[in-house]
Amino acid sequence: MSREKTQGIGFFEKYLSVWVLLCMAAGILIGKFLPGIPTVLEKLQLAGQNLPIAVLIWIMIYPMMIKIDFQSIKNVGKHPIGILISSGSSWLIKPFLMFGLATLFFKVIFSAFLPADLAQNFVTGAVLLGTAPCTAMVFVWSHLSKGDPAHTLVQVSVNDLLILVLFVPLVQLLLGVNNVHIPWDTLVFSIILFVVIPLAGGALTRFLMIRRKGEQYLNEKFLPKFDGITTLGLLLTLVIIFSFQGDIILEQPLYVLLIAVPLILQNLISSSFTYLLCKWTKQPHNIAAPASLIAASDFFELSVAVAISLFGPDSPVVLACTVGVLTEVPVMLLLVRFINKTRHWFPEPTADNR
Repeated sequence: MSREKTQGIGFFEKYLSVWVLLCMAAGILIGKFLPGIPTVLEKLQLAGQNLPIAVLIWIMIYPMMIKIDFQSIKNVGKHPIGILISSGSSWLIKPFLMFGLATLFFKVIFSAFLPADLAQNFVTGAVLLGTAPCTAMVFVWSHLSKGDPAHTLVQVSVNDLLILVLFVPLVQLLLGVNNVHIPWDTLVFSIILFVVIPLAGGALTRFLMIRRKGEQYLNEKFLPKFDGITTLGLLLTLVIIFSFQGDIILEQPLYVLLIAVPLILQNLISSSFTYLLCKWTKQPHNIAAPASLIAASDFFELSVAVAISLFGPDSPVVLACTVGVLTEVPVMLLLVRFINKTRHWFPEPTADNR
């Protein structure tokens, strides 16, 4: 990766939280002073989906899916322990950890500040967030921590396939504990709409582009064209969401802070557990770094899309998912910094791991 490209990624990630805050503020101001705009946008529905938000989420997810090379799955045997640790943390530990932390904080510790029904909505949003491991931003986190790009690509590809079969039953299981019942068909439809379709479209685009222009053209010329569009899609989605959420935030800004607590703890605990487990199993640092960062981060685009599909764009469930966008970037950058400073904890990489 060129120096210019690296600097561009670093600058974008360093200030993404600022852009998110600005879009939150813009959305809240639109909702307060131009209420006709969110009213019109909320009415643009098709098959229970908010069309403007659905289109913007496709704009965000589709370019991510083009990056996925499922041919890399055949290399899973090169670092099996790292893949097993990362996958186990993402699917066997993290969803239950998020559910436990959200329940503890929203229903017990913060019970004096949150009505019971609102606490349950926040738990639901946290579950949707914690049950979808990140499949896009981890490329950036891995790069910043000098992680093995091949391992990162394999793990992201594995997670994209696991989402197809594990997301729905895990959400049903965890929410069912609190008697929150979501129709299977609604969840499955959301996965088809926001994972299967863009995944298939991305795979087809990748195949055709490599066939016609080659993989180097795809990575160096084609994919960079989407960088600005993906960012714009994320920011516009946040503006729309917060135009719907403005009233509750203005009336109760404390809610955003309360939601952030278990989300941040989940990021920190998941990453630390995975990182230390990789150290204990003597994985090289360039495997431990992406494994721990993948375990910590969330696929917030999918979580927001599913929350909107199930509960509507003005639901507190969506607010809980959206706060994850705000908290994740600075937390992940903090984790990257810690991981880079503790490189000496791990053995030097062998020739196979370089």
